Amino acid sequence: MTRHHVEVGGRRLAWLQAGQGNPVVLLHAFPLTADMWQPQLETVPHGWRLIAPDLRGLGESAGPPARSVDDHAEDVLALLRHLNVEKAVIGGLSIGGYITFAVYRRAAQRFRALVLADTRAEPDTQEARAGREQMQAAVREKGAAAAADAMLPKLLRPSALTDPSAAGERDTLRALMLSNTPQGIIDALETLKTRPDSAPTLGLINVPTLIVVGEEDQATPPALSEAMRANIRTAPVTKVVIPNAGHMSNVEQPAAFNAALWNFLHTL
Repeated sequence: MTRHHVEVGGRRLAWLQAGQGNPVVLLHAFPLTADMWQPQLETVPHGWRLIAPDLRGLGESAGPPARSVDDHAEDVLALLRHLNVEKAVIGGLSIGGYITFAVYRRAAQRFRALVLADTRAEPDTQEARAGREQMQAAVREKGAAAAADAMLPKLLRPSALTDPSAAGERDTLRALMLSNTPQGIIDALETLKTRPDSAPTLGLINVPTLIVVGEEDQATPPALSEAMRANIRTAPVTKVVIPNAGHMSNVEQPAAFNAALWNFLHTL
């Protein structure tokens, strides 16, 4: 696994990369960094190259504030152009999924296949937007720790919050959240609360699609993944529910997540 950086149009794009061959781009969750994909970066199968960018304002990517899914989508496309990648498997988890929808709307021809993990097509409700604004205020006052305190219970399966054997998961996710700047987290919250309804996009998808969801995901429950599966009508869809996992299914159950992802890639 190697870390890379490039300056493009006044932005600093940073990404992790492992393997060689057909490209797979995975976009991370809020309020984390590309390092959340380490369990996948360490197990890339032969013939594939995994590219995991830091979203602008998080991790080591920087530049003018990105406050919409379209801002982030343009960064993904800029990275593909820099890497001379014409087509890729592109996907993401949580906010990474929202941005994946935006990339698809802008450049569907770039997709060989699509991965939607622990995400949803619907926009924020009014109540959810109010919650984002409250978190923005808390982060302004107390820093990244406010986001970590609020988000950790939402990211993991309920039992992982007290189970001693899950201490590593809790510590890893909290450290990644605390590594981000308050302003980067605030801008990412703006992206979340202003994202458009992607339900109409589901009907446009015409490439093989993998949907993965943790069985105990409280943030984007399995019923929302089933709704996505039902509304992708013009492409083959593989849906995998991962037992004993919450919103961070790739971190909580990496072996099961990797099996779902790598098996899907082998079908392409």
